[in-house]
Amino acid sequence: MLPKRIDRAVVKARIGEYADSERSLEDRAAIYQELIGFVPPRIEARLSVTGALDPALVDLQEKMREHAMYPKCFDVKTAQLMLFGMLLMDMSDAAVLHGIAARRAGATWEEMQAVVSLCFLFRGLSAANRGAELLANIAEHEARQDTQAKG
Repeated sequence: MLPKRIDRAVVKARIGEYADSERSLEDRAAIYQELIGFVPPRIEARLSVTGALDPALVDLQEKMREHAMYPKCFDVKTAQLMLFGMLLMDMSDAAVLHGIAARRAGATWEEMQAVVSLCFLFRGLSAANRGAELLANIAEHEARQDTQAKG
C-alpha cells in the first residue's frame, strides 16, 4: 500500500544531517502524524534528504503546502475529500494518504464512496475499481490501527 521507508541513518551518514535550525525534523513531521497518523515514506524522505541539503527549500515547501492544504473556507474533512478525489482522478498512489486523512477528519464511508462515484463519472471504471480498492485498503489500515491500539 505504501512505498518503502527510507533508512534515516543511511541518509544521515551519506547525505547529511537534517539542518534546519528553526524547526526540528520531528516538528516538521508532527503535522503529518496529526493528519494521517504517520509520516508517509516519501514525505519522510523529502524532509530528511532535502532537509539536510536545502533546509530553506523544505521550509518554503511546507509553508506553501500548509497554506494551500488548509484554506480558511474549507474544513479539513472537505479539503481532504477533494484531494482524495483529485488524486484518484490522476490514479495517483497518494490518493490513499488523503483518503486516510479524510477518514481521520470525520469523513464517512458514504462520503468516500460519493467521491469515488464522482470520479467514475469522468474517469470511468478504472477510477471506480481503484477507488473501491483504496477504500478497502483504508478499512484494512483502520482495522490494523484498532488492533494495535487494543494491545
